[in-house]
Amino acid sequence: MQMHQLKIQQWFRKLIFLLLLCALFLIKNPASANSENFRFAEKANIALRRTAHLLLVKNGDSLSTIPPVKQLDANTFSIRMEHVFDYKQLPELLKQSLQMQQIVRGYNVSMRKCENNELQLGYNFLDLNQEGGVPCGGRIQTAGCYQLQISFLPETVEATTGGNWWALPFGTLLAGLGYIVWKKSRPRNELQTTSETLDFVINESKMLIGMSRFDIANQTLTSAGVTHQLTFREAKLLALFARNANQVLDRDFILKSVWEDEGVIVGRSVDVFVSRLRKILANEPAVKIAAVHGVGYKMEVFS
Repeated sequence: MQMHQLKIQQWFRKLIFLLLLCALFLIKNPASANSENFRFAEKANIALRRTAHLLLVKNGDSLSTIPPVKQLDANTFSIRMEHVFDYKQLPELLKQSLQMQQIVRGYNVSMRKCENNELQLGYNFLDLNQEGGVPCGGRIQTAGCYQLQISFLPETVEATTGGNWWALPFGTLLAGLGYIVWKKSRPRNELQTTSETLDFVINESKMLIGMSRFDIANQTLTSAGVTHQLTFREAKLLALFARNANQVLDRDFILKSVWEDEGVIVGRSVDVFVSRLRKILANEPAVKIAAVHGVGYKMEVFS
């Protein structure tokens, strides 16, 4: 009788697990969402740089350097324009650049003084189809330094979740049922856990990486008897690797996970910080951060 009940429990656990996998498969992957946001920022960057370049060319300037685009938030991008250009050319050139990058979201455009961020000129994308054209199109633009800023309208919730709105509560329900069955059926000796294991496995503020102790809250790593004080970015990157040990993380995912609040940056930042972590972990034989050519990095933790 007990053997029969055990088989039923095992079968039920497998069924719950398979249903849970199916439900979670329908939910948008956070890593995929991060990559999409990064790609959108990259396309907006290219479109704005192209527009700035053509504005200068139209004004007879083909030698001035185009400054880097700054991402002020998830939807706002800005580029510094220190040389004279024709504001009347801006709407059509920007529209063409966005179309080339297949960006279809609505947007607002503003010209702001560099020294005080004061709004001088601006328009909404809907003005392009109005009879009178964009506001301020015929006004004289005084020479000076301007910030050309474009703010995209945020995507709606419906556009990002699609028809899978039911998958999250369904998956949560299945996860709860699976946990109840697992908890009731597992042997009692599995419940015995040492306090040290609880500190480093369950407590998210502390982790055990090989033989090194990583205190996320205090941003310290104790390796081979030496305690290293990490910077905020070093600790954030190490935590990302540790939570995804022995898994390949692509470069875009690392950039968005660690540097998402800094806007558009260069991929070289990942290499620099990985090099720092390698030096810190030099005396830890059980841990290695390996480069995966053309993809990203993987933290290998050996038992």
